[in-house]
Amino acid sequence: MLKESMKVILCGASGMVGGGVLRECLDDPRVRAVLSVGRRASGLSAPKLTEWILPDLSKLSARAAELEGFDACFFCVGVSAAGMSEAAYREVTLGLTVRTAEILLGNNPGLTFCYVSGQGTDSSERGRIMWARVKGETENRLLEMPLSAYMFRPGYIQPLKGVRSRTRAYRMFYAVSGPLFPILERLLPGHLTTTVNVGKAMIRVALSGSEKRVLEPRDINRLAVEVGPASAC
Repeated sequence: MLKESMKVILCGASGMVGGGVLRECLDDPRVRAVLSVGRRASGLSAPKLTEWILPDLSKLSARAAELEGFDACFFCVGVSAAGMSEAAYREVTLGLTVRTAEILLGNNPGLTFCYVSGQGTDSSERGRIMWARVKGETENRLLEMPLSAYMFRPGYIQPLKGVRSRTRAYRMFYAVSGPLFPILERLLPGHLTTTVNVGKAMIRVALSGSEKRVLEPRDINRLAVEVGPASAC
């Protein structure tokens, strides 16, 4: 169903991707209100922005009664699998994501849920790469739920509009690669996007849907610049 405006809950706004998505939400007049939920403050302020600081996002259920009247959730929470056991990574990735969707769905029928997954995610859940299997299972669980779920699988993401990674090594990498992005964009168009495009594409999908529910970088970039409804769902 097409929407003219919406109220959004954003999880993970203190991260690089979430921070970029938050900026696009605050700049877009079709987003009338944003509730940012995360372990840290986003560092931004605006009349339509409300922030909940929750050191443990698994405790979101304690405030479930307040999570009513939302049209979309942009779930940008994620951790690196490096050094983590599969059980621990599953709990943070699959467990937290699905529980959040279930909590929100209880008070928000028809919710649109945009999940930041990753390019290379294994939908079969049987591959050799641990993070890809877990991400694939997370995607599959969300797609089975009675909500409008969209899986965002960005590859390389260039931060824009002052967005910075919290990780020093990544900041150094982006500082070096940033000037090369226009060249890389031409050479590898199917693998690159930006924080701006991820945010714009999420807003677009939440307002008017998309024929595809699993979105690769090319899809994200296309949705970010298209005008008009993506589908009549």
